Amino acid sequence: MCKMLNFSVAFLTLSVAGCGATTSGNQPPPPPQASNCSSLSLGQGASLGGFVPFPADSLWNADISSAPVDPNSAAVINFIGAGTSMHADFGAGQYLGSTIGIPYLVVGGQQPPVAINFTAYGSESDPGPMPVPVTAPIEGYPNPGSGDRHVLVLDNSNCFLYELSGSYVSGNSWNAGSGAVWDLLSNEQRPYTWTSADAAGLPIFPGLARYDEVAAGKISHALRFTLQQSRAAFIPPASHWAANSSNSNAAPMGLRLRLKASFDVSGYSTANQVILNVLKKYGMIMADNGSNLYLSGAPDDRWDNTDLHALGQVSASNFEALPMTPLYTQNTLPIGAAPQITSFTATASSISAGAQVTLSWVVSGASYVIVSPDAGAVRSTSVTVAPARSTTYTLYATNAFGRTSATVSITVH
Repeated sequence: MCKMLNFSVAFLTLSVAGCGATTSGNQPPPPPQASNCSSLSLGQGASLGGFVPFPADSLWNADISSAPVDPNSAAVINFIGAGTSMHADFGAGQYLGSTIGIPYLVVGGQQPPVAINFTAYGSESDPGPMPVPVTAPIEGYPNPGSGDRHVLVLDNSNCFLYELSGSYVSGNSWNAGSGAVWDLLSNEQRPYTWTSADAAGLPIFPGLARYDEVAAGKISHALRFTLQQSRAAFIPPASHWAANSSNSNAAPMGLRLRLKASFDVSGYSTANQVILNVLKKYGMIMADNGSNLYLSGAPDDRWDNTDLHALGQVSASNFEALPMTPLYTQNTLPIGAAPQITSFTATASSISAGAQVTLSWVVSGASYVIVSPDAGAVRSTSVTVAPARSTTYTLYATNAFGRTSATVSITVH
C-alpha cells in the first residue's frame, strides 16, 4: 500500500512520495545539484562558512515564528515543570575532565573510508565504510566515559554527514552502537521507527548551537534539546521514539518548543540574544531523553561559560509548544513500499589485482543509497572501485519504509 504523506509543521508542508521515484518509469530521480559544501573549513569545530545543512524547505530550517500554538501546550509545559530552567549544555574548557558539548569534525576528500562495526543497532544503522578518522573527537573527550559518546563528521568534498553513538576505536576501525549517514543537500528520510545516532531518529549536527554561527550573529535553523520524559510517539522530522513515560502530556520525540515572542531579550548579551532569537524564529526540537531543557551545542574554547549560564534565567514557562501534528504512534505509522532495486551490475566479474571495475544500478523509491564496502554513500547511479581482493559488494537502498539490498561479486586474481 502506498500513499502521499504530508508532513506539516505549522504552515510549512513537506510532501514525500511514499513509494517511488519522483520521475516517471523506473529511473531514479536526478541527483541533487553540485555540492556547495566547499565553504566548510577543515578541522575540529571548523566554520561552515555560512552553509546551512539541508534544503531551505527542511523542517529544521522552517521559520515557525508565526505558527499557531498547540491546544495542549500549557499541559505539556506544566508536565515538564513551568519553573524548569533552560541550560546551555555546551561551553568552553572542561567539566570534570570532559569537554562540554557535542564535538564535530570536518574532513575533506582525502580522508579514506573507515570500517564501522555496529554493536547494538546494526540492523537500523547505515552500513560503512564512512570517512570517520579514528582520531575524530568523541563526545566528552578527552575522557568520554560511558555516556552517549557521539562522533560527528562532515565531508566537505561529498557533502555528507556521518554520525555515530556509543563509539569506541578498535584498531583501525570503529565500534559503534548505531550510526547514520545524512545527505546535507536533501531532505533525507530514514525508515520510520529506526533509531539514528539520536533517540529521535534525527541528525544531531543540524541542531547544535555553534560558535561560528553565534559569532556571525545569525543561526538559521532549529536547535536540539532534551527532556527527562517522553512517550511512545514522534512528530516529523523525528522518526523514532524511546518512551519512558505513558503520560499523555509527556513529549513525543520531535516536539518543537518556541520561545514566546513577548520574551524580552534586551537584557542579555549579544551572543545570548542570537541564541534566544533563534528560539523565537526556528524553535528547538526535542531529540533525546536527558536533563530537562538542556540545549545542545558544540564545545569551543571561545564560549563564555559565565555568559552562557545566564540562559538559565529562561524557564519552561517562557516557551510554548507548536502543533503536535502529524503525531505518529504504533497504530498510526505511515504505510508504504521499500525501495525497488531493478538491477545491480558490474562491468566485469573477474579482474586482475589493481584493476578497476564500475558498479551500476537502477533503483526507484530510494531516499539514499550506500555501496559497501569501499564506496559508502553515493548520489550517482554508478561508482568505480578497485578491490584488492575478491569482494562481494552490497547496494543498500533506503527510504521511509525500509531498506532493500542487492549484491554483486568480483573475483580478483
